[in-house]
Amino acid sequence: MAEHLSQSELDYPFKLLEYFNGFRVSKVIFSACELGVFDLLLKSQEPLSAQHVARELSTSVDGTERLLDALVGIEILEVETTDGTAFYSSTDVANLYLAKGSAKSLHDMIIYQSQTIYPLWNNMVDAVREGKNQNEKTFGLPPEDIFQAIYRSEEEMLKFMGLMNSSWVLDGHDIVTAFNLSCFQTIVDLGGCTGALAREMAKAYPSSSVTVFDLPQVVETAQKHFCPENDAVNFQTGDFFSGEIPPADLYVLARIIHDWPEEKCLMLLKKIYDTCKPGGGVLLVDAMLFENRRGPVMAQIFSLNMLVQAEGRERPPSEYTHMLNKIGFHNVQVCRTGKSYDAILAIR
Repeated sequence: MAEHLSQSELDYPFKLLEYFNGFRVSKVIFSACELGVFDLLLKSQEPLSAQHVARELSTSVDGTERLLDALVGIEILEVETTDGTAFYSSTDVANLYLAKGSAKSLHDMIIYQSQTIYPLWNNMVDAVREGKNQNEKTFGLPPEDIFQAIYRSEEEMLKFMGLMNSSWVLDGHDIVTAFNLSCFQTIVDLGGCTGALAREMAKAYPSSSVTVFDLPQVVETAQKHFCPENDAVNFQTGDFFSGEIPPADLYVLARIIHDWPEEKCLMLLKKIYDTCKPGGGVLLVDAMLFENRRGPVMAQIFSLNMLVQAEGRERPPSEYTHMLNKIGFHNVQVCRTGKSYDAILAIR
Protein backbone atom coordinates (compact mmCIF):
# COMPACT_ATOMS: atom_id res chain seq x y z
CA MET A 1 0.00 0.00 0.00
CA ALA A 2 2.88 2.38 0.83
CA GLU A 3 3.94 2.40 -2.83
CA HIS A 4 0.53 3.71 -3.84
CA LEU A 5 0.11 6.35 -1.14
CA SER A 6 2.34 8.76 -3.01
CA GLN A 7 3.27 12.43 -2.66
CA SER A 8 -0.15 13.46 -3.97
CA GLU A 9 -1.72 11.66 -0.98
CA LEU A 10 0.31 13.93 1.32
CA ASP A 11 -1.19 16.95 -0.42
CA TYR A 12 -4.72 15.58 0.08
CA PRO A 13 -5.53 12.05 1.40
CA PHE A 14 -8.00 10.91 -1.28
CA LYS A 15 -7.14 7.22 -0.90
CA LEU A 16 -7.25 7.28 2.88
CA LEU A 17 -10.64 8.98 2.82
CA GLU A 18 -11.87 6.33 0.40
CA TYR A 19 -10.74 3.63 2.85
CA PHE A 20 -12.31 5.46 5.81
CA ASN A 21 -15.64 5.58 4.01
CA GLY A 22 -15.53 1.96 2.84
CA PHE A 23 -17.90 0.82 5.59
CA ARG A 24 -20.44 3.43 4.52
CA VAL A 25 -20.32 2.20 0.91
CA SER A 26 -20.90 -1.35 2.15
CA LYS A 27 -23.89 -0.20 4.21
CA VAL A 28 -25.41 1.55 1.18
CA ILE A 29 -25.45 -1.76 -0.70
CA PHE A 30 -26.49 -3.78 2.38
CA SER A 31 -29.38 -1.41 3.14
CA ALA A 32 -30.65 -1.46 -0.42
CA CYS A 33 -30.61 -5.27 -0.39
CA GLU A 34 -32.40 -5.51 2.95
CA LEU A 35 -35.06 -3.03 1.82
CA GLY A 36 -35.64 -4.85 -1.48
CA VAL A 37 -34.56 -2.04 -3.81
CA PHE A 38 -32.88 -4.31 -6.36
CA ASP A 39 -35.76 -6.82 -6.43
CA LEU A 40 -38.26 -4.02 -7.05
CA LEU A 41 -36.21 -2.50 -9.88
CA LEU A 42 -35.64 -5.90 -11.49
CA LYS A 43 -39.38 -6.64 -11.49
CA SER A 44 -40.22 -3.23 -12.92
CA GLN A 45 -40.32 -3.00 -16.69
CA GLU A 46 -39.38 0.67 -16.56
CA PRO A 47 -37.30 3.08 -14.44
CA LEU A 48 -38.95 4.20 -11.20
CA SER A 49 -38.99 7.50 -9.34
CA ALA A 50 -37.88 7.78 -5.72
CA GLN A 51 -41.52 8.46 -4.78
CA HIS A 52 -42.62 5.23 -6.47
CA VAL A 53 -39.85 3.19 -4.82
CA ALA A 54 -40.63 4.71 -1.41
CA ARG A 55 -44.33 3.91 -1.79
CA GLU A 56 -43.64 0.29 -2.78
CA LEU A 57 -41.10 -0.28 0.02
CA SER A 58 -42.90 1.75 2.73
CA THR A 59 -39.89 4.03 3.21
CA SER A 60 -39.50 7.79 3.42
CA VAL A 61 -39.19 9.61 0.10
CA ASP A 62 -36.25 11.70 1.35
CA GLY A 63 -34.29 8.71 2.67
CA THR A 64 -35.07 6.64 -0.42
CA GLU A 65 -33.92 9.39 -2.78
CA ARG A 66 -30.62 9.79 -0.91
CA LEU A 67 -30.04 6.02 -0.95
CA LEU A 68 -30.83 5.73 -4.67
CA ASP A 69 -28.53 8.67 -5.48
CA ALA A 70 -25.70 7.04 -3.52
CA LEU A 71 -26.24 3.82 -5.49
CA VAL A 72 -25.99 5.85 -8.70
CA GLY A 73 -22.81 7.43 -7.36
CA ILE A 74 -21.16 4.02 -6.90
CA GLU A 75 -22.43 2.96 -10.34
CA ILE A 76 -24.78 0.21 -9.15
CA LEU A 77 -27.89 2.03 -10.38
CA GLU A 78 -28.50 4.31 -13.36
CA VAL A 79 -30.64 7.46 -13.44
CA GLU A 80 -32.33 9.54 -16.12
CA THR A 81 -34.25 12.79 -15.59
CA THR A 82 -37.54 13.51 -17.35
CA ASP A 83 -39.44 16.75 -16.78
CA GLY A 84 -37.44 17.40 -13.65
CA THR A 85 -38.09 13.97 -12.08
CA ALA A 86 -35.30 11.41 -11.61
CA PHE A 87 -36.09 7.84 -12.66
CA TYR A 88 -33.86 5.02 -11.41
CA SER A 89 -33.07 1.63 -12.97
CA SER A 90 -30.71 -1.24 -12.19
CA THR A 91 -27.47 -1.94 -14.01
CA ASP A 92 -26.87 -5.43 -15.42
CA VAL A 93 -24.48 -6.11 -12.52
CA ALA A 94 -27.15 -5.24 -9.95
CA ASN A 95 -29.72 -7.43 -11.70
CA LEU A 96 -27.31 -10.37 -11.86
CA TYR A 97 -25.79 -10.26 -8.38
CA LEU A 98 -27.92 -8.11 -6.08
CA ALA A 99 -31.52 -9.06 -6.89
CA LYS A 100 -32.83 -12.04 -4.94
CA GLY A 101 -34.36 -13.76 -7.97
CA SER A 102 -31.18 -14.06 -10.07
CA ALA A 103 -29.47 -17.45 -10.54
CA LYS A 104 -26.19 -15.80 -9.49
CA SER A 105 -27.65 -13.72 -6.68
CA LEU A 106 -25.35 -12.73 -3.81
CA HIS A 107 -28.32 -11.46 -1.81
CA ASP A 108 -27.93 -14.07 0.94
CA MET A 109 -24.21 -13.30 1.22
CA ILE A 110 -24.98 -9.61 1.61
CA ILE A 111 -27.62 -10.20 4.30
CA TYR A 112 -25.14 -12.31 6.28
CA GLN A 113 -22.41 -9.69 5.90
CA SER A 114 -24.77 -6.95 7.05
CA GLN A 115 -26.52 -8.66 9.95
CA THR A 116 -23.80 -10.98 11.30
CA ILE A 117 -20.31 -10.01 10.10
CA TYR A 118 -20.81 -6.25 10.42
CA PRO A 119 -21.74 -6.40 14.16
CA LEU A 120 -18.75 -8.70 14.80
CA TRP A 121 -16.37 -6.26 13.12
CA ASN A 122 -17.58 -3.52 15.45
CA ASN A 123 -15.54 -5.40 18.06
CA MET A 124 -12.37 -5.79 15.96
CA VAL A 125 -10.31 -3.71 18.42
CA ASP A 126 -11.10 -6.22 21.17
CA ALA A 127 -10.41 -9.17 18.85
CA VAL A 128 -6.94 -7.81 18.07
CA ARG A 129 -6.28 -6.91 21.70
CA GLU A 130 -7.41 -10.29 23.07
CA GLY A 131 -6.47 -12.55 20.14
CA LYS A 132 -9.83 -14.32 20.17
CA ASN A 133 -13.26 -14.20 18.53
CA GLN A 134 -15.92 -11.77 19.66
CA ASN A 135 -19.01 -14.01 19.63
CA GLU A 136 -19.57 -13.47 23.36
CA LYS A 137 -19.40 -9.69 23.20
CA THR A 138 -21.44 -9.49 19.99
CA PHE A 139 -24.05 -12.22 20.49
CA GLY A 140 -23.70 -13.27 24.14
CA LEU A 141 -22.49 -16.74 23.17
CA PRO A 142 -19.40 -18.65 24.40
CA PRO A 143 -16.30 -18.06 22.22
CA GLU A 144 -15.25 -21.75 22.37
CA ASP A 145 -18.11 -23.14 20.29
CA ILE A 146 -18.04 -21.11 17.11
CA PHE A 147 -20.75 -23.11 15.38
CA GLN A 148 -23.09 -22.69 18.33
CA ALA A 149 -22.83 -18.99 17.52
CA ILE A 150 -23.19 -19.50 13.77
CA TYR A 151 -26.16 -21.86 14.19
CA ARG A 152 -27.68 -20.10 17.22
CA SER A 153 -31.17 -20.07 15.69
CA GLU A 154 -32.90 -21.42 12.60
CA GLU A 155 -32.89 -17.90 11.16
CA GLU A 156 -29.13 -17.55 11.71
CA MET A 157 -28.49 -21.03 10.30
CA LEU A 158 -30.43 -20.12 7.16
CA LYS A 159 -28.43 -16.87 6.80
CA PHE A 160 -25.11 -18.71 7.09
CA MET A 161 -26.21 -21.45 4.71
CA GLY A 162 -27.37 -18.78 2.27
CA LEU A 163 -23.91 -17.20 2.48
CA MET A 164 -22.23 -20.53 1.70
CA ASN A 165 -24.66 -21.21 -1.12
CA SER A 166 -23.93 -17.80 -2.69
CA SER A 167 -20.17 -18.39 -2.40
CA TRP A 168 -20.24 -21.60 -4.41
CA VAL A 169 -22.76 -20.38 -6.96
CA LEU A 170 -20.14 -17.70 -7.67
CA ASP A 171 -16.85 -19.59 -7.24
CA GLY A 172 -17.79 -23.27 -7.35
CA HIS A 173 -17.06 -23.99 -11.01
CA ASP A 174 -13.53 -22.54 -10.81
CA ILE A 175 -12.83 -24.61 -7.69
CA VAL A 176 -14.04 -27.98 -9.00
CA THR A 177 -12.19 -27.51 -12.30
CA ALA A 178 -8.94 -26.24 -10.75
CA PHE A 179 -7.68 -29.84 -11.13
CA ASN A 180 -8.94 -32.77 -13.19
CA LEU A 181 -10.80 -34.79 -10.56
CA SER A 182 -12.42 -37.28 -12.93
CA CYS A 183 -10.29 -40.14 -11.55
CA PHE A 184 -12.11 -39.97 -8.21
CA GLN A 185 -15.27 -42.08 -8.40
CA THR A 186 -16.66 -41.29 -4.94
CA ILE A 187 -16.41 -37.73 -3.60
CA VAL A 188 -17.48 -36.61 -0.12
CA ASP A 189 -17.79 -32.91 0.67
CA LEU A 190 -17.19 -32.73 4.43
CA GLY A 191 -19.15 -29.84 5.90
CA GLY A 192 -20.74 -29.35 2.47
CA CYS A 193 -23.63 -27.32 3.87
CA THR A 194 -26.30 -26.66 1.20
CA GLY A 195 -24.63 -28.87 -1.42
CA ALA A 196 -23.92 -25.96 -3.78
CA LEU A 197 -20.24 -26.87 -4.27
CA ALA A 198 -21.11 -30.58 -4.45
CA ARG A 199 -23.59 -29.83 -7.26
CA GLU A 200 -20.86 -28.03 -9.20
CA MET A 201 -18.70 -31.11 -8.62
CA ALA A 202 -21.45 -33.44 -9.87
CA LYS A 203 -21.99 -31.23 -12.91
CA ALA A 204 -18.28 -31.25 -13.80
CA TYR A 205 -17.82 -35.00 -13.12
CA PRO A 206 -21.15 -36.70 -13.93
CA SER A 207 -19.67 -40.22 -13.63
CA SER A 208 -18.66 -39.58 -9.99
CA SER A 209 -20.90 -40.09 -6.97
CA VAL A 210 -20.95 -36.93 -4.81
CA THR A 211 -22.12 -36.83 -1.18
CA VAL A 212 -22.48 -33.96 1.29
CA PHE A 213 -21.59 -34.92 4.88
CA ASP A 214 -22.75 -32.46 7.53
CA LEU A 215 -24.47 -32.12 10.90
CA PRO A 216 -28.04 -33.48 11.09
CA GLN A 217 -29.65 -30.05 11.53
CA VAL A 218 -27.67 -28.67 8.57
CA VAL A 219 -28.67 -31.55 6.30
CA GLU A 220 -32.31 -31.19 7.33
CA THR A 221 -32.27 -27.45 6.58
CA ALA A 222 -30.41 -27.95 3.29
CA GLN A 223 -32.94 -30.51 2.06
CA LYS A 224 -35.83 -28.29 3.14
CA HIS A 225 -34.63 -24.98 1.68
CA PHE A 226 -31.80 -25.47 -0.84
CA CYS A 227 -32.17 -28.78 -2.68
CA PRO A 228 -33.70 -28.97 -6.15
CA GLU A 229 -35.89 -31.85 -7.25
CA ASN A 230 -33.91 -34.77 -8.65
CA ASP A 231 -30.83 -33.54 -6.81
CA ALA A 232 -27.54 -34.79 -8.26
CA VAL A 233 -25.92 -35.09 -4.82
CA ASN A 234 -26.57 -37.30 -1.81
CA PHE A 235 -26.66 -36.20 1.82
CA GLN A 236 -25.36 -38.04 4.88
CA THR A 237 -25.45 -36.86 8.48
CA GLY A 238 -22.60 -36.94 10.98
CA ASP A 239 -19.90 -34.95 12.76
CA PHE A 240 -16.47 -35.14 11.13
CA PHE A 241 -14.71 -34.22 14.37
CA SER A 242 -16.44 -36.51 16.85
CA GLY A 243 -17.66 -39.37 14.63
CA GLU A 244 -16.61 -41.51 11.70
CA ILE A 245 -16.55 -40.21 8.15
CA PRO A 246 -17.83 -42.20 5.16
CA PRO A 247 -15.33 -43.87 2.81
CA ALA A 248 -14.46 -41.94 -0.36
CA ASP A 249 -11.83 -41.58 -3.07
CA LEU A 250 -11.72 -37.80 -2.59
CA TYR A 251 -12.59 -35.68 0.43
CA VAL A 252 -13.38 -31.98 0.02
CA LEU A 253 -12.77 -29.47 2.83
CA ALA A 254 -14.08 -26.15 1.49
CA ARG A 255 -13.78 -23.21 3.87
CA ILE A 256 -13.26 -25.65 6.76
CA ILE A 257 -9.51 -25.61 7.51
CA HIS A 258 -9.47 -21.81 7.90
CA ASP A 259 -11.96 -22.05 10.80
CA TRP A 260 -9.60 -23.91 13.14
CA PRO A 261 -6.15 -23.79 14.79
CA GLU A 262 -3.48 -26.10 13.37
CA GLU A 263 -3.85 -28.89 15.95
CA LYS A 264 -7.54 -29.30 15.15
CA CYS A 265 -6.82 -29.21 11.39
CA LEU A 266 -4.20 -31.93 11.83
CA MET A 267 -6.68 -34.06 13.76
CA LEU A 268 -9.20 -33.84 10.92
CA LEU A 269 -6.61 -34.43 8.18
CA LYS A 270 -5.35 -37.49 10.10
CA LYS A 271 -8.89 -38.90 10.21
CA ILE A 272 -9.20 -38.39 6.45
CA TYR A 273 -5.78 -39.97 5.82
CA ASP A 274 -6.66 -43.01 7.94
CA THR A 275 -10.00 -43.49 6.13
CA CYS A 276 -8.63 -42.83 2.66
CA LYS A 277 -7.23 -45.62 0.49
CA PRO A 278 -3.85 -45.20 -1.25
CA GLY A 279 -4.40 -43.12 -4.37
CA GLY A 280 -7.27 -41.25 -2.74
CA GLY A 281 -7.00 -37.57 -2.04
CA VAL A 282 -8.13 -34.46 -0.24
CA LEU A 283 -9.09 -31.13 -1.83
CA LEU A 284 -8.68 -28.07 0.41
CA VAL A 285 -10.44 -24.86 -0.56
CA ASP A 286 -9.62 -21.55 1.13
CA ALA A 287 -8.42 -18.03 0.36
CA MET A 288 -4.64 -18.45 0.30
CA LEU A 289 -2.21 -15.77 1.40
CA PHE A 290 0.98 -15.10 -0.55
CA GLU A 291 4.04 -16.73 1.03
CA ASN A 292 5.24 -13.35 2.31
CA ARG A 293 1.72 -12.63 3.67
CA ARG A 294 1.64 -9.30 1.79
CA GLY A 295 -1.61 -10.15 0.03
CA PRO A 296 -3.97 -10.74 -1.55
CA VAL A 297 -5.83 -8.06 0.39
CA MET A 298 -9.04 -10.12 0.31
CA ALA A 299 -7.27 -13.07 1.96
CA GLN A 300 -5.81 -10.72 4.59
CA ILE A 301 -9.31 -9.39 5.30
CA PHE A 302 -10.70 -12.94 5.48
CA SER A 303 -7.96 -13.82 7.97
CA LEU A 304 -9.04 -10.93 10.19
CA ASN A 305 -12.58 -12.24 9.89
CA MET A 306 -11.41 -15.63 11.19
CA LEU A 307 -9.94 -13.79 14.18
CA VAL A 308 -13.17 -11.97 15.01
CA GLN A 309 -15.56 -14.86 14.28
CA ALA A 310 -13.77 -18.22 14.52
CA GLU A 311 -10.56 -19.84 15.83
CA GLY A 312 -8.49 -20.13 12.67
CA ARG A 313 -6.76 -18.05 10.02
CA GLU A 314 -6.01 -17.88 6.31
CA ARG A 315 -2.64 -19.43 5.43
CA PRO A 316 -0.05 -19.38 2.63
CA PRO A 317 0.40 -22.56 0.52
CA SER A 318 3.49 -23.69 2.47
CA GLU A 319 1.48 -24.00 5.70
CA TYR A 320 -1.13 -26.21 4.03
CA THR A 321 1.64 -28.27 2.45
CA HIS A 322 3.37 -28.64 5.83
CA MET A 323 0.19 -29.92 7.48
CA LEU A 324 -0.59 -32.32 4.64
CA ASN A 325 2.96 -33.71 4.52
CA LYS A 326 3.05 -34.06 8.28
CA ILE A 327 0.02 -36.35 8.13
CA GLY A 328 1.45 -38.35 5.23
CA PHE A 329 -0.20 -36.89 2.12
CA HIS A 330 2.10 -36.29 -0.86
CA ASN A 331 2.06 -34.83 -4.38
CA VAL A 332 0.60 -31.57 -3.06
CA GLN A 333 -0.55 -29.29 -5.89
CA VAL A 334 -1.65 -25.68 -5.51
CA CYS A 335 -3.98 -23.77 -7.83
CA ARG A 336 -4.65 -20.08 -7.43
CA THR A 337 -7.90 -19.32 -9.26
CA GLY A 338 -7.37 -15.55 -9.28
CA LYS A 339 -10.77 -15.15 -7.60
CA SER A 340 -11.96 -15.38 -3.99
CA TYR A 341 -10.92 -18.98 -3.22
CA ASP A 342 -8.02 -21.23 -4.16
CA ALA A 343 -7.55 -24.99 -4.18
CA ILE A 344 -4.96 -27.50 -2.97
CA LEU A 345 -5.03 -31.16 -3.96
CA ALA A 346 -3.01 -33.80 -2.09
CA ILE A 347 -2.82 -37.57 -2.58
CA ARG A 348 -2.72 -40.39 0.01
